[in-house]
Amino acid sequence: MNLFISSFKMKRFLLKISPYLLGIILLFAVLGAFADGNTDDNYRHFAVPKPQNIILGDSRGSQAVIPDVLKSKLSTEFDNFSLNVVESPYGKVYLEALKRKLDPETKNGVFILTVDPWNLSLNKNIKSKKEYPEEHSPLKNMHFYNWSPNYEYLLKNYSRSWFKIYLEREETGKSNTYLHKNGWLEVNVDMNKDSVAVREKNKIEFYNKLASKNNLSAARIQAFEQIINYLTPKGKVFIVRIPASKSITDIENKKYPDFSKLMNEIANKNPIKFFDFSASYDKYLYTDGNHMYKESGKVFSSQIADSIRANQ
Repeated sequence: MNLFISSFKMKRFLLKISPYLLGIILLFAVLGAFADGNTDDNYRHFAVPKPQNIILGDSRGSQAVIPDVLKSKLSTEFDNFSLNVVESPYGKVYLEALKRKLDPETKNGVFILTVDPWNLSLNKNIKSKKEYPEEHSPLKNMHFYNWSPNYEYLLKNYSRSWFKIYLEREETGKSNTYLHKNGWLEVNVDMNKDSVAVREKNKIEFYNKLASKNNLSAARIQAFEQIINYLTPKGKVFIVRIPASKSITDIENKKYPDFSKLMNEIANKNPIKFFDFSASYDKYLYTDGNHMYKESGKVFSSQIADSIRANQ
């Protein structure tokens, strides 16, 4: 008897609360539908159709390699699947994410793997793969890469109020960091000389500290080659070293003097092409010494396309 009464009360409680829960679910569904390039710097990587031509790398690649420029010269769509040095360094996590991201029917793709010493290095104090920074990346916890809206991403990786999704939607104006549907991260900042100098000073300090803590990682290099091996049967692979300002380049060359030589050895072994633009750092403008300004990115992307066309 008591069990029957308790069951009856529970049913009445659920009947009362169900409309409330349904209302909450509907509200979040509506707010999530407004997610776009303003939502954050990663959302759209998980909310577009699976590509057949892809760009990999860290934040240098996400800003410097512009898919629309490549498309204009190579007559095919590209997706820039570069995040940043914390979330998308070369490693097992990135490899498994790539397998979920890439169109499984890809046969004649073009794959641009952008490199710098930082996305192939690791803090020398890390002893276990569980300590790798990308273990906390959305690349690690996401399963669905072509849902739009992608509620999985928002539930797992969006920590702000969902009302912000609506209030900051791109219809109200692009944010300073705007992620295009093709994966290019457009960054708009003050390019006044003094402002750039302040940002570059901060980056120099950051990379000096990073150089003192990091070494090239055998595990990352192995995963990088595994990515090459995974992509090679599906199309043509190109390694591209993106330049940075002279100050950042000097830090890299001091810490990793043989980095380009290593990339060339990997390219020759596979065999694929390696385009090294690091010595041409003075031909481009940078927002902070590390990331290429978008107008220079257009020039740089055009040069990558020309290099690919010359080697197809």
